Order: sequence, then structure tokens, then C-alpha cells
Amino acid sequence: MPVNQVEHFGLRRKIVANMTTESWETIPHAGSNYEPDVTDFWETWQALRKSDPRWAGITFNTLMLYAITQGLIACPAMNGHIRFRRESANGTVEQHRAIDISMPMSLPDGGMMTINMHDCQSKTLRQMADAMEDIRRRLANTNLEHAMYGAALENTVRLLKQGKFYRVARRLYGNTVGKGKMVRLKGQARRDYLAIPETERLTKRDIEQGSITVSNLGSVYRGGAYAPPTMLEIIPPQVCVVGIGGLTERPGVVVTGDKTKAIVPRQFLPISLMFDHRALDYGDLVPFMRRLDEIFANPAVMADW
Repeated sequence: MPVNQVEHFGLRRKIVANMTTESWETIPHAGSNYEPDVTDFWETWQALRKSDPRWAGITFNTLMLYAITQGLIACPAMNGHIRFRRESANGTVEQHRAIDISMPMSLPDGGMMTINMHDCQSKTLRQMADAMEDIRRRLANTNLEHAMYGAALENTVRLLKQGKFYRVARRLYGNTVGKGKMVRLKGQARRDYLAIPETERLTKRDIEQGSITVSNLGSVYRGGAYAPPTMLEIIPPQVCVVGIGGLTERPGVVVTGDKTKAIVPRQFLPISLMFDHRALDYGDLVPFMRRLDEIFANPAVMADW
């Protein structure tokens, strides 16, 4: 079969390949689809953007990230890491105080990179929007290969602590030999890059693994959805991943002013929840969905965000 092009894995694709392979090989995935009616929430956001200058620059993506954070505050079980040894059947689940959200972000070259939004539980909506804008600003000055090398090294150290010496040896070989080897900054180029203040470029802290991953396909393509709806990979040792799809308009039932029911066009938002069944059960997700239900049913609360 004729081949148009052969592209060898760079460091970015290697990291994704390693993490997703480990995810599906080691984690018993379970999932739930949650599809709330967000019509009033959407319309309230649009009205606030038009009437209140403080809402300038607040995207729906940022708004949903804030809402998801409120759900995680109500459901700390989703914001954790698991430690499990199959040989002894011993394990622990660590619930984290800080909600550090790993979120895939589009890059200028069309690729994707996962960024860590730290301490979401303590940020206002404006602080969250400013933090995302600051990440985009610093991204322009960042050598991604150099920044990701630190994250890859951290993952290698984790494998060593788990006693996976053969895998580490193979990985080191693949990264240093042949067409797939990493090309790192050296000499004056490295010194010039490191001379850029860390406030002006992304560092390992910005791309290190968070406590949970939130992937928003709807921010890239409004018609986007995860198919099958719940099939998202959980990045170990995280116990949960949240996937937000694109808004979908379809018939919905509402109660009119005279207390009768009517079928009218409504906006629904598909949200996929995948969890590690060793750490969580379906009932553990209920507080998260109930909190979002409260927000979508009373969108006026966002005026205080």
C-alpha cells in the first residue's frame, strides 16, 4: 500500500502513547453519561457578557471549568489518586485538597498539550480566566520539548519506584537511539532559553500531572462528542476523567407559566464521566452531578462567581 508520509513519534506523542497505553492496560474503566439541560445557564452567561463589563473575556469553556470545580468540591472522591498492587491486592486512594485540573489545550501547530491548572478550588472565575490567558501568553515563549522533558523524567522516576526497570531501560533506549530519539536544547541555545524568566514561559509545574483531567472537546468543535460517549482514558494514578462535549440542541420538556408541559428546543451538554472502578463506584459520582444540577437549575448564582 502506498505511503504518503511517515512521521516518527516526537516527545509529545511518546508521552501520550505511554500514558494512554498504561491506562487501558492497567485500569478497569467504568463510565457514566450525564447530559444536563443547560439552556438557562447558557442564556444567563450570554446576557452577563453583554450587560456586565466584568464578564468580558469569560468564555463558556472557562465557565464550565469553574462549574466542574464546584462539582469536584462537592465530590472530593473524584479528585484523587490510587495506589494499588495487584500481587497483594493492597491499595489506597488519596483524596487531594487542591483541585489541580489537567486540561488538554490546542497548540498553534495544531497539536495538543495537557496543561495543569493549579488550585482551581481557590480561584474566582476571573482568576481562572486570567490564569488561562497567562498560560497562552507564556506558551508563545516556550520550547515544548524542553518543558515536557521534565514531565517525562518524572514519569520515568515513578516507574523506577514501582520496580519497572525493564520498561525504563527500553524507554531510555527508544529516546536516545534511532529516528525516535529526543532532540534536546544544548549549549548556548539551552542557556539562552533558560535565561527566559519562568514567569514568561511554561515550566514543569505547568505540565505536571494534576489531580484530575477535564477534557473539553466542545471548546474545539461545537458538534463534538466522545464516542462511545463514555470512552475516555483515565491517566494513572488519577481515578477519574471528565469529558465535556459540544452543546446539542434538541427537543426538551419544560413547564410553562400555566403549569402545563410543553416540548420546546433546548440546549443539552453531554458530559462523560470515566472512573477507575478499583477506587470508585457509580454512586460516588452522584454528589458531583447533583451539584451541577443545582447550578444549571439556578444559573443566577454565576453572578457571584
